Amino acid sequence: MERLPVTLDDVTTGYTHGREMVEVSRGLSATLPAGRLTCLLGRNGAGKSTLLRTLAAFQKPLGGRIMIGDKDLAGLTPAELARMTGVVLTDRIQARELTVGELVALGRAPYTDTWGRMDAGDREAVGRAMEMAGVTAMAARRVASLSDGERQRVMIAKALAQETPVILLDEPTAFLDYPAKVEIMLLLRTLASEGGRTVMLSTHDVELAMQTCEHVWLLDRNSGLTQGSPADIDLGSAFGSAHLGYDRATRTFRVI
Repeated sequence: MERLPVTLDDVTTGYTHGREMVEVSRGLSATLPAGRLTCLLGRNGAGKSTLLRTLAAFQKPLGGRIMIGDKDLAGLTPAELARMTGVVLTDRIQARELTVGELVALGRAPYTDTWGRMDAGDREAVGRAMEMAGVTAMAARRVASLSDGERQRVMIAKALAQETPVILLDEPTAFLDYPAKVEIMLLLRTLASEGGRTVMLSTHDVELAMQTCEHVWLLDRNSGLTQGSPADIDLGSAFGSAHLGYDRATRTFRVI
Protein backbone atom coordinates (compact mmCIF):
# COMPACT_ATOMS: atom_id res chain seq x y z
CA MET A 1 0.00 0.00 0.00
CA GLU A 2 1.24 3.49 -0.86
CA ARG A 3 2.50 5.41 2.18
CA LEU A 4 0.84 8.84 2.22
CA PRO A 5 1.54 11.30 5.02
CA VAL A 6 -1.02 14.03 5.62
CA THR A 7 0.25 17.60 5.95
CA LEU A 8 -1.48 20.70 7.31
CA ASP A 9 -0.12 23.98 6.00
CA ASP A 10 -1.33 27.04 7.95
CA VAL A 11 -4.87 25.64 8.17
CA THR A 12 -7.78 27.54 9.68
CA THR A 13 -10.74 25.40 10.74
CA GLY A 14 -14.28 26.53 11.39
CA TYR A 15 -17.67 26.78 9.79
CA THR A 16 -19.99 29.21 8.11
CA HIS A 17 -23.07 30.55 9.87
CA GLY A 18 -25.20 32.33 7.33
CA ARG A 19 -22.77 34.78 5.71
CA GLU A 20 -20.43 34.74 8.68
CA MET A 21 -17.32 32.57 8.94
CA VAL A 22 -16.73 31.32 12.48
CA GLU A 23 -13.12 30.34 13.18
CA VAL A 24 -12.39 27.50 15.59
CA SER A 25 -8.61 27.11 15.15
CA ARG A 26 -6.08 29.15 13.18
CA GLY A 27 -2.57 28.63 11.85
CA LEU A 28 -2.44 24.83 12.20
CA SER A 29 0.69 23.28 10.65
CA ALA A 30 1.65 19.66 11.34
CA THR A 31 2.16 16.25 9.71
CA LEU A 32 0.51 12.88 10.18
CA PRO A 33 3.38 10.44 9.47
CA ALA A 34 2.70 7.30 7.46
CA GLY A 35 3.15 3.99 9.23
CA ARG A 36 2.51 5.41 12.69
CA LEU A 37 -0.45 5.84 15.01
CA THR A 38 -1.16 9.50 15.81
CA CYS A 39 -3.47 10.55 18.64
CA LEU A 40 -5.27 13.90 18.57
CA LEU A 41 -5.58 15.19 22.13
CA GLY A 42 -7.01 18.34 23.68
CA ARG A 43 -9.53 19.59 26.18
CA ASN A 44 -13.23 19.83 25.40
CA GLY A 45 -13.82 22.82 23.16
CA ALA A 46 -10.28 22.85 21.78
CA GLY A 47 -11.56 22.12 18.27
CA LYS A 48 -10.65 18.45 17.87
CA SER A 49 -13.94 17.42 16.25
CA THR A 50 -13.81 20.34 13.83
CA LEU A 51 -10.24 19.49 12.89
CA LEU A 52 -11.08 15.83 12.36
CA ARG A 53 -14.09 16.71 10.20
CA THR A 54 -11.89 19.02 8.17
CA LEU A 55 -9.28 16.30 7.65
CA ALA A 56 -12.05 13.94 6.56
CA ALA A 57 -13.32 16.57 4.07
CA PHE A 58 -16.72 16.71 5.77
CA GLN A 59 -16.20 20.45 5.91
CA LYS A 60 -13.78 22.73 4.11
CA PRO A 61 -10.92 24.56 5.81
CA LEU A 62 -11.48 28.30 6.04
CA GLY A 63 -7.86 28.86 5.10
CA GLY A 64 -4.61 27.06 4.37
CA ARG A 65 -4.06 23.74 2.65
CA ILE A 66 -4.27 20.03 3.52
CA MET A 67 -2.15 17.64 1.49
CA ILE A 68 -2.46 13.84 1.27
CA GLY A 69 0.88 12.86 -0.14
CA ASP A 70 1.35 15.30 -3.02
CA LYS A 71 -2.38 15.82 -3.62
CA ASP A 72 -4.37 18.79 -2.32
CA LEU A 73 -7.42 17.59 -0.40
CA ALA A 74 -9.48 20.39 -1.93
CA GLY A 75 -8.87 19.07 -5.44
CA LEU A 76 -9.97 15.48 -4.83
CA THR A 77 -13.26 14.21 -6.19
CA PRO A 78 -15.53 12.24 -3.81
CA ALA A 79 -14.52 9.04 -5.62
CA GLU A 80 -10.81 9.81 -5.24
CA LEU A 81 -11.27 10.73 -1.59
CA ALA A 82 -13.12 7.46 -0.88
CA ARG A 83 -10.10 5.54 -2.15
CA MET A 84 -7.63 7.54 -0.08
CA THR A 85 -9.31 8.13 3.29
CA GLY A 86 -11.39 5.83 5.48
CA VAL A 87 -13.35 7.34 8.38
CA VAL A 88 -14.68 5.60 11.50
CA LEU A 89 -17.15 7.64 13.56
CA THR A 90 -18.72 7.03 16.96
CA ASP A 91 -22.27 7.14 15.53
CA ARG A 92 -24.36 4.11 16.39
CA ILE A 93 -24.65 1.64 13.53
CA GLN A 94 -28.11 1.83 11.97
CA ALA A 95 -27.86 -1.33 9.84
CA ARG A 96 -28.35 -3.60 12.84
CA GLU A 97 -29.91 -6.46 10.84
CA LEU A 98 -26.94 -6.82 8.52
CA THR A 99 -24.43 -9.55 9.25
CA VAL A 100 -20.89 -8.58 10.14
CA GLY A 101 -19.71 -9.85 6.76
CA GLU A 102 -22.30 -7.75 4.93
CA LEU A 103 -21.38 -4.62 6.87
CA VAL A 104 -17.65 -5.01 6.27
CA ALA A 105 -18.37 -5.58 2.57
CA LEU A 106 -19.86 -2.07 2.40
CA GLY A 107 -16.29 -0.84 2.62
CA ARG A 108 -15.84 -1.98 -0.98
CA ALA A 109 -18.43 0.54 -2.23
CA PRO A 110 -15.79 2.82 -3.82
CA TYR A 111 -14.72 -0.06 -6.07
CA THR A 112 -17.95 -1.86 -6.98
CA ASP A 113 -20.55 -1.07 -9.63
CA THR A 114 -23.89 0.69 -9.13
CA TRP A 115 -25.46 -2.49 -7.80
CA GLY A 116 -22.66 -3.15 -5.33
CA ARG A 117 -21.63 -6.40 -6.99
CA MET A 118 -18.28 -7.69 -5.76
CA ASP A 119 -15.77 -9.70 -7.73
CA ALA A 120 -13.21 -12.16 -6.38
CA GLY A 121 -10.76 -9.36 -5.60
CA ASP A 122 -13.37 -7.52 -3.54
CA ARG A 123 -14.22 -10.65 -1.57
CA GLU A 124 -10.55 -11.25 -0.88
CA ALA A 125 -10.19 -7.67 0.38
CA VAL A 126 -13.15 -8.16 2.74
CA GLY A 127 -11.65 -11.40 4.04
CA ARG A 128 -8.26 -9.77 4.66
CA ALA A 129 -9.87 -6.85 6.47
CA MET A 130 -11.88 -9.10 8.75
CA GLU A 131 -8.82 -11.19 9.55
CA MET A 132 -6.70 -8.11 10.36
CA ALA A 133 -9.40 -6.72 12.65
CA GLY A 134 -9.98 -10.09 14.31
CA VAL A 135 -13.66 -10.41 13.38
CA THR A 136 -13.61 -13.34 10.94
CA ALA A 137 -15.24 -15.71 13.44
CA MET A 138 -18.25 -13.41 13.80
CA ALA A 139 -18.91 -12.97 10.05
CA ALA A 140 -22.39 -14.52 10.22
CA ARG A 141 -23.53 -12.69 13.35
CA ARG A 142 -26.05 -9.88 13.18
CA VAL A 143 -24.69 -6.43 14.02
CA ALA A 144 -27.42 -6.09 16.65
CA SER A 145 -25.84 -8.94 18.63
CA LEU A 146 -22.42 -7.31 18.98
CA SER A 147 -20.94 -5.72 22.06
CA ASP A 148 -19.59 -2.16 21.85
CA GLY A 149 -16.03 -3.43 21.53
CA GLU A 150 -16.99 -5.92 18.82
CA ARG A 151 -18.83 -3.21 16.89
CA GLN A 152 -15.75 -1.00 16.95
CA ARG A 153 -13.63 -3.83 15.56
CA VAL A 154 -16.19 -4.42 12.81
CA MET A 155 -16.21 -0.74 11.84
CA ILE A 156 -12.42 -0.78 11.71
CA ALA A 157 -12.64 -3.86 9.48
CA LYS A 158 -15.03 -1.97 7.20
CA ALA A 159 -12.50 0.86 6.92
CA LEU A 160 -9.73 -1.65 6.20
CA ALA A 161 -11.83 -3.24 3.45
CA GLN A 162 -11.90 0.20 1.84
CA GLU A 163 -8.13 -0.20 1.39
CA THR A 164 -7.24 3.42 1.96
CA PRO A 165 -3.76 4.60 2.95
CA VAL A 166 -5.27 7.03 5.48
CA ILE A 167 -7.69 6.11 8.28
CA LEU A 168 -9.25 8.69 10.61
CA LEU A 169 -11.17 7.65 13.73
CA ASP A 170 -13.31 9.74 16.06
CA GLU A 171 -13.23 8.48 19.66
CA PRO A 172 -12.90 4.76 18.75
CA THR A 173 -12.50 3.78 22.42
CA ALA A 174 -15.58 5.63 23.69
CA PHE A 175 -18.09 3.46 25.59
CA LEU A 176 -15.60 0.58 25.91
CA ASP A 177 -14.30 -1.01 29.10
CA TYR A 178 -10.58 -0.61 29.76
CA PRO A 179 -9.37 -3.97 28.38
CA ALA A 180 -11.32 -3.33 25.16
CA LYS A 181 -9.85 0.19 24.92
CA VAL A 182 -6.33 -1.25 25.13
CA GLU A 183 -7.11 -3.91 22.50
CA ILE A 184 -8.44 -1.32 20.04
CA MET A 185 -5.46 1.01 20.53
CA LEU A 186 -2.95 -1.81 20.04
CA LEU A 187 -4.84 -3.03 16.98
CA LEU A 188 -4.69 0.43 15.40
CA ARG A 189 -0.99 0.76 16.17
CA THR A 190 -0.33 -2.59 14.51
CA LEU A 191 -2.41 -1.68 11.46
CA ALA A 192 -0.43 1.53 11.05
CA SER A 193 3.02 0.00 11.49
CA GLU A 194 2.52 -3.23 9.54
CA GLY A 195 0.40 -1.79 6.75
CA GLY A 196 2.22 1.52 6.31
CA ARG A 197 -1.06 3.36 6.82
CA THR A 198 -1.45 6.86 8.18
CA VAL A 199 -3.77 6.37 11.17
CA MET A 200 -5.08 9.15 13.39
CA LEU A 201 -7.65 9.02 16.15
CA SER A 202 -9.14 11.58 18.49
CA THR A 203 -9.59 10.46 22.06
CA HIS A 204 -10.32 11.56 25.61
CA ASP A 205 -8.43 8.53 26.96
CA VAL A 206 -5.34 10.67 27.36
CA GLU A 207 -3.14 8.45 29.53
CA LEU A 208 -3.85 5.38 27.40
CA ALA A 209 -3.07 7.37 24.26
CA MET A 210 0.27 8.48 25.68
CA GLN A 211 1.18 4.85 26.41
CA THR A 212 0.16 3.40 23.05
CA CYS A 213 0.44 6.01 20.30
CA GLU A 214 3.65 6.86 18.46
CA HIS A 215 2.90 10.47 17.51
CA VAL A 216 0.80 13.13 19.23
CA TRP A 217 -1.11 16.14 18.04
CA LEU A 218 -2.01 18.35 21.01
CA LEU A 219 -4.61 20.99 20.17
CA ASP A 220 -5.00 23.92 22.55
CA ARG A 221 -7.10 27.06 22.24
CA ASN A 222 -4.21 29.26 23.31
CA SER A 223 -1.08 27.60 21.91
CA GLY A 224 -2.56 26.03 18.79
CA LEU A 225 -1.37 22.66 17.49
CA THR A 226 1.76 21.01 18.90
CA GLN A 227 3.15 17.75 17.55
CA GLY A 228 5.79 15.28 18.66
CA SER A 229 6.44 11.92 20.26
CA PRO A 230 4.67 11.13 23.55
CA ALA A 231 7.94 11.80 25.35
CA ASP A 232 8.18 15.25 23.76
CA ILE A 233 4.68 16.43 24.65
CA ASP A 234 3.92 18.09 27.99
CA LEU A 235 0.21 17.61 28.60
CA GLY A 236 0.39 19.78 31.69
CA SER A 237 0.15 22.88 29.52
CA ALA A 238 -3.25 21.85 28.18
CA PHE A 239 -4.75 19.72 30.96
CA GLY A 240 -3.01 20.85 34.13
CA SER A 241 -4.81 22.88 36.79
CA ALA A 242 -4.47 23.91 40.41
CA HIS A 243 -5.56 20.41 41.38
CA LEU A 244 -4.18 18.33 38.54
CA GLY A 245 -0.54 17.77 37.65
CA TYR A 246 1.11 15.81 34.85
CA ASP A 247 4.19 13.62 35.30
CA ARG A 248 6.10 13.49 32.02
CA ALA A 249 8.28 10.61 33.20
CA THR A 250 5.37 8.25 33.78
CA ARG A 251 2.96 10.01 31.35
CA THR A 252 0.25 10.05 34.01
CA PHE A 253 -1.81 12.64 35.84
CA ARG A 254 -2.01 13.04 39.57
CA VAL A 255 -4.43 14.90 41.84
CA ILE A 256 -2.62 17.61 43.77
